Amino acid sequence: MPSPRRAPVWLILLATSLPMFMASLDNLVITNALPVMAADLGAGIEELQWFLNAFTLAFATFILPAAALGDRLGRRTVFLAGIAVFTAASVLTALSTEPWMVIGARAFQGLGAAAIMPLSLTLVAGAVPAHRRPLAIGIWGGVSGLGVALGPLVGGAVIEGWNWQSIFWINVPIGIVAFLLARLVLDDVRGERRPIDVLGVGLAGVGVLGLVFGIVRGNEAGWTSAEVLLPLVTGAVLLVAFLLWEARANAPVLPLSLFRDRSFSVANAVGFTFSFGVFGAIFLLVQFLQVVQGRSALEAGLMTMPWTLAPMFVAPLAGLLAPRIGTRALMVAGLAAQATAMFWIAATLSEDVAYPALVPAFALAGIGMGLVFAPMATAVLARMPERDHAKASGTNSTLREIGGALGVAVLTAVFTGAGGALTPTAYVDAAIPAVATGAAVLAVAAVLA
Repeated sequence: MPSPRRAPVWLILLATSLPMFMASLDNLVITNALPVMAADLGAGIEELQWFLNAFTLAFATFILPAAALGDRLGRRTVFLAGIAVFTAASVLTALSTEPWMVIGARAFQGLGAAAIMPLSLTLVAGAVPAHRRPLAIGIWGGVSGLGVALGPLVGGAVIEGWNWQSIFWINVPIGIVAFLLARLVLDDVRGERRPIDVLGVGLAGVGVLGLVFGIVRGNEAGWTSAEVLLPLVTGAVLLVAFLLWEARANAPVLPLSLFRDRSFSVANAVGFTFSFGVFGAIFLLVQFLQVVQGRSALEAGLMTMPWTLAPMFVAPLAGLLAPRIGTRALMVAGLAAQATAMFWIAATLSEDVAYPALVPAFALAGIGMGLVFAPMATAVLARMPERDHAKASGTNSTLREIGGALGVAVLTAVFTGAGGALTPTAYVDAAIPAVATGAAVLAVAAVLA
């Protein structure tokens, strides 16, 4: 099989995007499955949060070390290891019979995804000629968007036809094909060999975990209780220590010098706030369709498709437009569209709201997602030397996942604090301020970007 330098661009894109598709698909598949998993496993809303956050925290903690390992051991080698770990973790999740088992297996999945997502983009950028890179990244973003689009639909169909465990079993054949294709098509490119910043990884990982744990426990344990204040304060102190350490470390896991580039800084701020605002809202809205309106998992998946399908079409177009009108304009437009859509949803939400009333807002939210995906990926790498591509991409993925974890935690805390419960009236009354909070974060980001 030819190397990437001689292989067709479409084959390179397939080899790098299929594992990304698998990981993206899994994120929204499980979101749609949460009500069914709650009933089958006896899980409460706090445990449901950890079904998501165990993945995102492990993912965020190990992305940058995975990028560093890729530079030392070979990017394809670590990419393949990520595919193998993710596939094995999917099997463990499917075999879980208790909430704690799901949480542990999902953390293992996050470890695998940490090697897949940033190295996927790095391998694309390194294998495609510079003049074709924006289009290639746009298509790469579209494939990721396809995973997002099909997640609720596939999850709903599989759950309705079989059971929730099947949404993890489907990763096994995808993972095997993805592993073999990447092994045959991609070159094992290496970057600069630098030591791994173990202290930095530990400070950041435990710091973010402390913040998320404190936020998740806040409403139940009390915001002034030691159980909440201790992890919040400890997390904040550790994150400050992390930044101080990274500023003086010889081989920092998060090179703060990268943030001197405005394009890189803006793209990462957009990635963090985008994930914060959007994924917490999706967590609540998918359950709204099932808990409040009594829709099946398949029906909920079909109903969210105006939102989740749009990025598949919009992201490649945004990738084409980025060199002409600039990445910043597209990202600002995407954030503004998302904020408008979510304020619209918050204003429309009620127990008996008709589905057609939600469709325009869902579609606008999907367009906004598509306008952010590809331009953000392009902006992250635009002015970076090739030796920094893995760390730049890893930094962006890290901040997006931390934003998603904090978003789910904060918006659920707003939901719970407003009296949210898994009953129709209580759910709607609490979901409205939570979704509006996510919209406000996106609106502020659009103004500041």
